[in-house]
Amino acid sequence: MGGKVVTITSGKGGVGKTTATANLGISLANLGKKVVVIDADIGLRNLDVIMGLENRIVYDLVDIVEGRAKLRQAMIKHKKFEDLFLIPAAQTRDKMAVSPKDMVELTDKLREDHDYVIIDSPAGIERGFRNALEPADEVLIVTNPEVSAVRDADRIIGLIEAADKGPGRLIINRLKTEMVNKGEMLSADDVFDILSLEIIGIIPEDEFVLSASNSGVPVTLNAGSRAGMAFTNVARRITGEDVPFMNLEDNPGFFKRLMRFLDGR
Repeated sequence: MGGKVVTITSGKGGVGKTTATANLGISLANLGKKVVVIDADIGLRNLDVIMGLENRIVYDLVDIVEGRAKLRQAMIKHKKFEDLFLIPAAQTRDKMAVSPKDMVELTDKLREDHDYVIIDSPAGIERGFRNALEPADEVLIVTNPEVSAVRDADRIIGLIEAADKGPGRLIINRLKTEMVNKGEMLSADDVFDILSLEIIGIIPEDEFVLSASNSGVPVTLNAGSRAGMAFTNVARRITGEDVPFMNLEDNPGFFKRLMRFLDGR
């Protein structure tokens, strides 16, 4: 089969899905893997901005599918990594321009020469989500530790399992320990109890993330960023490495429960 296709999705927008995609792509490349990231959010592309590649776009995903560009022509090489490429979304085309079959054919070609193909799925459950889901070998669901985001994530988990792409794994993003301690935010333990899904990463709130996204230099390249370290650890887990979770102040007992869950799978 060759490389592995990992789709990153969420039940609602604004939870940090595209930021997670960019940082995981960078982290995997930094680990020496050959990686292509695909922005499947036709009409609302943002992945190119976060990766600092927005000024280098000539062709996009729809151009490949409709035959105006060859695959290699549309692949934008990252400035810092020889083996990291972006295929951007079309910004002005109809979302129906790409089908699930198109995505399978595209990713099958990319598997031949790359270790990982990371797909940034549109939020929600429409055509773009189905496009991103169809070729996936693994699905990562990004959620914030708040009730509405977790509820939407639960709905997405059901759709993933119905498509025989589950159960998927969970990234809890923007956890604020001080809010958890005040009872103003769900803890990782709470999210785990609600969704009963394996957690592959817990990303703490980090002041560096916003500035990193605006500058086009993903936070995982910032050695002083806790979020960057957490994203790197997720990438290592994707490759199969056994990496301990970062200690969270709000609920140290969560990690014992998580380990028991993983051991019992």
